[in-house]
Amino acid sequence: MKRLIILGAPGSGKGSQCKWITKDYNVPHISTGDIFRKNISEGTELGKKAKEYMDKGALVPDELVIDLLTSRLDEPDCVENGFLLDGFPRTLSQAEALSNYLTSKGIQIDRVINIDVDDEEIMSRALNRRTCSNPECKEIYNMRDNPPKVEGICDKCGAPLFIRDDDNEETVANRLRVYHEQTEPLIKYYEELGVLRTVKGQQEFADTVALVKEAI
Repeated sequence: MKRLIILGAPGSGKGSQCKWITKDYNVPHISTGDIFRKNISEGTELGKKAKEYMDKGALVPDELVIDLLTSRLDEPDCVENGFLLDGFPRTLSQAEALSNYLTSKGIQIDRVINIDVDDEEIMSRALNRRTCSNPECKEIYNMRDNPPKVEGICDKCGAPLFIRDDDNEETVANRLRVYHEQTEPLIKYYEELGVLRTVKGQQEFADTVALVKEAI
């Protein structure tokens, strides 16, 4: 059983790393981004509120996030197998709320992996990113480094690819600013708890995977 958190700026490649971590360690991948996007597509009240912030590249307020996440961690798959948190916590107050929750359950985080990628590289990745529209696939491509064989079509399932609404220069720049101001302090927080390992994101996906495996 592993209880893991993955940190890194938006666009640093956390999602791609989460796919193999989830498979290799048999832990549920809990992504706040996916949860909010699901609520947005279903038109729920939470989704409508979250969309206002996400469209601006801003953080969804803590009170909309913490109850949702802790209730998810109470579900049987997390209790029995552990979990991988992706996109949470994003602020010190969220980290403290998570710590309080875990302490109340008598459990702790095993490892926090921080993926370190330069802002310039993140901007380039975001502007070149294409995502599979099939919710069962969600494969991610990069038109610069990992383009699909047929433009606009997913190699794996044949569904159309799309550009996320938030993959534009203005929103990405704002997401990075918010990350540096509000989320980057978590690096020191978890470093002081002795559970943080920082991995430098590599050009080749497999090279980053090897470093993350070593860190876990």
